[in-house]
Order: sequence, then C-alpha cells, then structure tokens
Amino acid sequence: MAQKPLSLLCISTYFKGANFLIGAKEAGCNVYFITAKELENKPWPREHIDEIFYLDSNENTPQNHHNLALGVAHLMRSKKIDRIIALDDFDVEKAAYLRETFRVAGMGQTTSRYFRDKLAMRMRAQDAGIKVPPFSTIFHDETVTEYLRTVEGPWLLKPRSEASATGIKKVHSLEEAWQVIHSLGDNRHNYLIEQFRPGSVYHVDALSQNGTFLFQRVSQYVNTPMEVAHGGGIFRSVVSEFGGDDDKQLQELNQKVMDAFGMKSSASHTEYIKSAATGEFYFLETAARVGGANLMEMIEASANMNLWKEWANMEIAIATETNYKLPKIKKEYAGIVISLCRYKEPDTSSFNDAEIYWRMKEDYHIGFIVKAKTRARVLEILDGYAQRIAKDFHASAPAPDKTLH
Repeated sequence: MAQKPLSLLCISTYFKGANFLIGAKEAGCNVYFITAKELENKPWPREHIDEIFYLDSNENTPQNHHNLALGVAHLMRSKKIDRIIALDDFDVEKAAYLRETFRVAGMGQTTSRYFRDKLAMRMRAQDAGIKVPPFSTIFHDETVTEYLRTVEGPWLLKPRSEASATGIKKVHSLEEAWQVIHSLGDNRHNYLIEQFRPGSVYHVDALSQNGTFLFQRVSQYVNTPMEVAHGGGIFRSVVSEFGGDDDKQLQELNQKVMDAFGMKSSASHTEYIKSAATGEFYFLETAARVGGANLMEMIEASANMNLWKEWANMEIAIATETNYKLPKIKKEYAGIVISLCRYKEPDTSSFNDAEIYWRMKEDYHIGFIVKAKTRARVLEILDGYAQRIAKDFHASAPAPDKTLH
C-alpha cells in the first residue's frame, strides 16, 4: 500500500514563510495554512497550499487559542494533521497550544516560553550560567526600586513577547523608569526591565535536528536593531569572519543556549551583544523561526541554501523517520542594507556593482544584498550604499509605541 502524504498545518500571521510552504508542497505534502484575515490578499503561494483558513484576531489570548483549537478540531475530523509549524514569532504560542491540545509531536507550551517570553529566556539562561544583562521583573514595587537603586542605568523596559526592538523604552533615572512603569497600567506584568549594555549586536541563524546543529551562520548588525527602530537608521548586517573569534565563540555559546532551552528540531534566530566595555558576549533573545528583515536571503547568498525550504525538508524527514541531509553549504561573505524610502518605486539602476545578489522590490523601501570573496569588500559596498541611500533615498518613520496600553 502506498504511503499517504504527510499533512502539515502551518501558521503565519505575518507575511512570511512562503518558501517553507513551497518546499513542503514540492516535497509531496498536503499543506494547510492559517493566517490573519487582514493578510488574505497578500501574494501567498496559493498553488502550493491545499486550503487556507483565516483568523479574525491573531492575539495570543486564552479565548483566541480556544477558538483556534475549535476550528482545527473541525479540520481534523476529515484531515489527519502530522505536524504543526509556526512560521513567525507570534505564532509559536499558537502552534504549541495546538500541539498540546491534539498531542501532535513537537515543541510544547513549556519549551515554547523560552522562545517567546523574554523573561523566561533570561531566567533560563541565567540558571544555565549564560551571561545576560542584569534584569528584573516589574511585578513587585519594592523589588523594582531595589533594582533601580543597585543596578547602574540607563535601563530598557522591554515587552516580554514583542519581536526585535518593538515597544522598548530606554529610561535614564529612577523617576523616569517609574513614570513609564505606571503608564503600563494593567499591562505592566507583560514587561521586564534590563540594564542597557552598549556594544555590537550579533545574530546566529541556525537549523537544529534532534538537539544537534545541522547549520549555523554568525552575522553582525552594522547598526543595532534599537538604533534602526528608534533612531530611524538604515538596517545593515554582514556575515562574520569565518573561523574568527566571534564566529567560534558564538557558535559555542549558541549550542549552550539551545541545550538549556530544550531546542530539538527547528530553525532558530538568536541575538547576542558583545559588550563594548569587556568584549564578553551576553545573550539577548532567541526565536524558533527563520530570521526576519530579509536576513534569510542574506543567509542564502552566503550559504547557497534556502533556510525556509530546508527547514520544511527536515520537518518532513523527522515525521517520516527518514534521513535528512543538508545540501552542500558554501561559506561566502554577504551583507544586507535596507531602508525606508521617500519614493514608492525607487530607481536603483545606478547601484550596479557586480557583487549585487538581490534587490528589494517593495513599495517605499530600498535595499540590496551583496556577496563577495572578502568581508572587507562587503562592508565597503554596504558603507557606500548606506551613504548614498541616506543622501538620496532615505525616509524615516517613528517607531511603533506599544508600551502605553
């Protein structure tokens, strides 16, 4: 009897993950997809999706999770679901809830906390002996005041479940910190406070199978995510020197983090800061998904591998208990530069270096990925492009303020 194709239920309430859906369908799977109603008209790869379902609200609340489970229960009366995959940060909790409810293999709710809740991440990392910037909960007034009096500022008030630098507030005094904390009202328990540590921010993009890394690539943000989000800067990242100290240290540290957090099989995107004062690396945050902001395309330029598609192939291999092998991985230097643009469809024809690998095609944005034989050449191009973009194309918008509810 021929084996039935696997059925994957994928969730993404942000417009990302198309290559995962394509890869799963090309591998012969049935692909069912849940997204937000507001994203209905986005160019999803519909020819690679068997059925699409829409959520009226993508908030991670108990009621929404309950409603989602009811909908999936109806689907499962006629469709057997083998794997449930979250393609974005905000859907990790949804997928974990569904796996627990329907006893589908994969990351459950306890482990998922370490990949969604910044407080859970920090507490787990600290317990495992991994360096993190000094932090505190803000549940208890006296604890907060003691923290502010004993830990040198400035400090960052961070939402526990937002992605990247969204919603972060930098404060410089005890009075300013309390002013922001009071403004949070009933949402206060969803935040933490952390010492601001100046330094360079790095990211490690990886693929793990059964607790072992199949792939890791270390890169450095030329501008930190906070500088871009809150200062209207130009986003840049570049692959780190292969075999250099940063590359070696972060691959080892990333293994410690994933072991401590109970990572088994998934793509992951993890960020670290290298202290400007001491040169030590500190853990910042992690996510069980492919990196956003077109970093996947940068990794593809560097490694000659589409991380979304290989994640899909690995999930299929695990579910079918077959061997999975990565394609041949390259080590090439690549970097990315992206900016908001004052023009809807900017003319980028004057950017014509042979090293250009990818051009961004999105309204009111300008961006490029370049690759070269040396990291120095990649940085040279990124620096030149950033200057030209700042002069002739750049536009900025205020960071979304999600701290005042």
